[in-house]
Amino acid sequence: MTEIVFSAELADVDWSALKRALVADDFDNLRSPEQYRRSHENSHAVVFGRWNGEFVANGRILSDGVCNAYLVDIWTATPYRRRGVGREVVNRLLATVPGQHVGLFTDDMQAFYATLGFRPQVGGMSKVVGDWLKGG
Repeated sequence: MTEIVFSAELADVDWSALKRALVADDFDNLRSPEQYRRSHENSHAVVFGRWNGEFVANGRILSDGVCNAYLVDIWTATPYRRRGVGREVVNRLLATVPGQHVGLFTDDMQAFYATLGFRPQVGGMSKVVGDWLKGG
């Protein structure tokens, strides 16, 4: 049986294939493959999960390198959920920011993140500056 292979390497990523996998699993936020590449390249750390070469998981973490970090784009393909894949992605990312406060936004996965020690914080706010994905 083939196992999921996790990697933090950007050099061998087919960004169009990642975009197709996200779209197929209804996890796309309208970024182009080029925007996905730039997002990942500008992250503190990234993790990809592949099964038989196909993307089944992805995640990124942003960090100031001192005290604050932010999890983004945490995705596990629907057929691979509840198998520890998302937990592995998040744990690998968290390992890159020891001693830092890590935040995240989630609409529907609060229970999952609670199992990883995250707790709700009241008062979070956000704003899109200008038009979504038109900032350069």
